[in-house]
Amino acid sequence: MLAVASIPRFTGRALASDVVDVALRSSPLRFSPARGSHFSGLAYNGTIPGPLLRVVHGQRIRVRYVSDVDVPTSIHWHGVLLPNDMDGAAGITQRAVRRGDSFLYDFAPGPPGTRWYHDHAFRFASARGLFGMFVVEDPNDEPPDREFALVFHDVPARNSMEAAMRGRSTAPMSDPMGSGQGMQMTHARMGDEVAYAAHCINGAAYPYGKKLAVHVGDRVRLRTLNTSPTQTRYVRLAGHELVVTHADGNPLAQPATVDVLRIAPGERYDAFFEVRKAGAFLLQGISNDPLESQQAVMLYTEGLESAPPQTASQMLDDLRVFSYEGAGGVGVQTKAAMGTPTFDLTLGGGGWGSSRWTIDGKIWPNTPKLRVRHGEAIAVRFRNTSDMDHPMHLHGHIFMLAEVNGIPLLRPLAKDGSLVSANGSATWLLTADSAPGRWLLHCHNEIHMNDGMMTELVYLT
Repeated sequence: MLAVASIPRFTGRALASDVVDVALRSSPLRFSPARGSHFSGLAYNGTIPGPLLRVVHGQRIRVRYVSDVDVPTSIHWHGVLLPNDMDGAAGITQRAVRRGDSFLYDFAPGPPGTRWYHDHAFRFASARGLFGMFVVEDPNDEPPDREFALVFHDVPARNSMEAAMRGRSTAPMSDPMGSGQGMQMTHARMGDEVAYAAHCINGAAYPYGKKLAVHVGDRVRLRTLNTSPTQTRYVRLAGHELVVTHADGNPLAQPATVDVLRIAPGERYDAFFEVRKAGAFLLQGISNDPLESQQAVMLYTEGLESAPPQTASQMLDDLRVFSYEGAGGVGVQTKAAMGTPTFDLTLGGGGWGSSRWTIDGKIWPNTPKLRVRHGEAIAVRFRNTSDMDHPMHLHGHIFMLAEVNGIPLLRPLAKDGSLVSANGSATWLLTADSAPGRWLLHCHNEIHMNDGMMTELVYLT
């Protein structure tokens, strides 16, 4: 079996400021991402997305969470290695927090990288606004000239998520042509697609968001996060190529230069670019849905904040789109080394009128559990028999994505979630070295998760 790469954990002396104290309160918010649009949301500290949280690797963070909403909530620390009782999965690692109650999250987060936090208790509470980016800074990083944290998020249309849960949504797929999914019939109805009323970056649809100032010669770091409940994002910066250095916050063995980032629900990518000439240009989600052209933010050099920005084509033809295979490289020599996976999981279900998304033909909580012993090296192989992609996410661990659709990767990618393509496959390699307990493994498409596509990795005592 291919050796599982070691993920660094902080073992040095504590920093001068050992602890970062944070107060988070959830409350209802009337959310207006564009002029004339108003939605009933839920927010941390009165903003959607919630505040950007930052610590330096080696510091502890103490988050006093207080709920002022009428639904049960919790906070899951996505992509973070931490004690099991701090994971924030309500009903699994903690009791849900009710209105007027509080919970103290106290842990030393690792490894360094771009992480995020979101509700993991109530159906669709995260989709309504309970999410934010969490950066664990690497003290060894060379600081860029500029850094921007960009949270891509969507506002579901009223009752659309409920219709999708029943498998009776009439919303079409909206991936851009050339994405694979977009090659399906434009007017296909899968039943589980969610209709969206707005697509936003950092709380606003274009052109209502904050413009970002840069200077010619700047080396700029973008930390990108897709919090969409269901949709993969294709993101392009007009007039620039992007050098991707981190996937889900974890460094790539070799940077990947692309024109377009593909970001599945729950994924994060860090990418750099250089400002080589004066101008104004859009960083935007591209799609065959005209509404999604509003999911953009403008960057500009000095004196050009009012200039008409350069825009990106809504097509992917002849563009370099980020892929796992492109980032990891391909080769046959890894195939023999991988051996037979310890766990084989079949993803299925869905279809018009169906409210079942399954693992091995069963829905949560009756799905097969992955039972492991501490320190055991395991492999997990997914075989997707459905016509939909599934962004699978494992709590509390970082795995190595070693195979995609039967193609072994020369440089497996360190991740906490990966897209298993429609009628495709993926193989993860990992060492069960996190804190013992129950750790959720589920699809990060909220419709699929809530319709049953979830299981657990359970440590044997």
